[in-house]
Amino acid sequence: MTTQKTLTIIKPDAVGKNAIGEIIHRFELSGFTIVAMSMERLTKERAEGFYKVHKEKPFFGELVEFMTSGPCVPMVLEKENAIDDLRTLIGVTDSTKAASGTIRQNFGMDIQCNAVHASDSVENAGFEVNYFFPDIKV
Repeated sequence: MTTQKTLTIIKPDAVGKNAIGEIIHRFELSGFTIVAMSMERLTKERAEGFYKVHKEKPFFGELVEFMTSGPCVPMVLEKENAIDDLRTLIGVTDSTKAASGTIRQNFGMDIQCNAVHASDSVENAGFEVNYFFPDIKV
């Protein structure tokens, strides 16, 4: 199997809890290489563009408001089977249902304030990586 690149975002709730270092440490302990990383506060337009796949869903407005509420840390991670391995490491979307020891279970609060975002497919990883890091080939 070849290596994959995937996008993760440490969301404003986890940044606000000063959990950036611990979350990055867990990524590295799990064999991920950080290919790119930045910190930014998303504008409304940037958040809407990133989450455009959810535009027609009832939670879209709340999601955009949450993601613009403070700084976040987008990063590109790389390893073999990166997409599936990262999704396992972070846990299910709803932090209250995430498996014990996962990032979302440890640092999240609910389905929205769930500490991190992670690409869920090869196709989405391509779009998401290039949205934040246009110079990186996926």
